Amino acid sequence: MAVKDLFDTAGLTTTYGSAIFRDHVPERTADAVKRLEAAGFANAGKTNLHEFAWGITSENPHFGDVPNPIAPGRVAGGSSGGSAAAIAAGHVELALGTDSGGSIRIPAACCAVVGFKPSHGRVPLDGCFALAPSFDHAGPMARDVAGCARLMEALDPAFEPIDLPGLDELEVGVTWTGRADPLVRERVEEAAARFPRSRPLELPLDESFYAVFRHEAAEIHQPLWSEHPELYGANVAAKIERAMEVTDAEYETALRGRALYREQMTEAMAAVDIVVAPTLEMVAPPTGIGDLELRDRMIRLTYPFNAIGAPALALPCGPAEDGLPASAQVVGPPEADALVLAAAELLERELQETS
Repeated sequence: MAVKDLFDTAGLTTTYGSAIFRDHVPERTADAVKRLEAAGFANAGKTNLHEFAWGITSENPHFGDVPNPIAPGRVAGGSSGGSAAAIAAGHVELALGTDSGGSIRIPAACCAVVGFKPSHGRVPLDGCFALAPSFDHAGPMARDVAGCARLMEALDPAFEPIDLPGLDELEVGVTWTGRADPLVRERVEEAAARFPRSRPLELPLDESFYAVFRHEAAEIHQPLWSEHPELYGANVAAKIERAMEVTDAEYETALRGRALYREQMTEAMAAVDIVVAPTLEMVAPPTGIGDLELRDRMIRLTYPFNAIGAPALALPCGPAEDGLPASAQVVGPPEADALVLAAAELLERELQETS
């Protein structure tokens, strides 16, 4: 397995993608990494990422940009870009990433691998540099859904795989496809149609509570920012500056907004067993545009499931614009991790058999 360089690894340099920690060698290993090593998985190496995991392109000014092995000249996605790229390049079969707004699923989509964000709190984050703790998740990435399930068994002792007889067992809601580019929309809707009992489902999209994310990130970074502002890259520095401007009143209002959004999503998703949506509205965009320009559109359909703590998996579902892969997002209610993985594995098999 490859390990995102956001997780501490005893005796191995751990940079968090930051020049501040260029020579940092921790004494302890993060709990998630220890669990995987105890289960027999070997750490093949640390993978590059967007600085401090706060970005969606993995274009890193300190350690170089992560290349996309399947699409030269396109971003690998972020922030777990190195983990996705290592799998796509064939260097490893499995990887460990983190996801605070899409950081496992976005690079999985860009690099045509599988990435799974478990329910919030199911995988320990001790020894992993925080971004926004109430949004942060750790989870597996792999060549296929089965690989993610194998890692989940090691990462979460309470995880128990389930078997589904067939796709017709599930009520499936299909949402947000109208926001995607034409061919991405076609591929995702074709994938969703593999479920015989699928139907359109209206889910709300609301980004008004992003002040919660910014407030939490500001609290994490305030000590480092006060001492080393010059060592931050321009991209993350711009986000830190905005985050520092969030007032307590804005934070409290956003907290109430997120609570309301969770209620709305819970009510809407209660009508189905799982939801299928695009992971990204587009295929992997060209390099050089920049995270600040791209991020609103690239996290729009992934960030909601961090806000509610739900399990969500990114699955390649066929070629779209420019011949690059589209990705379908398979989502369940919080704690339905085994159901999401089982449904995604059946869908993956169906897509492979007819590709």
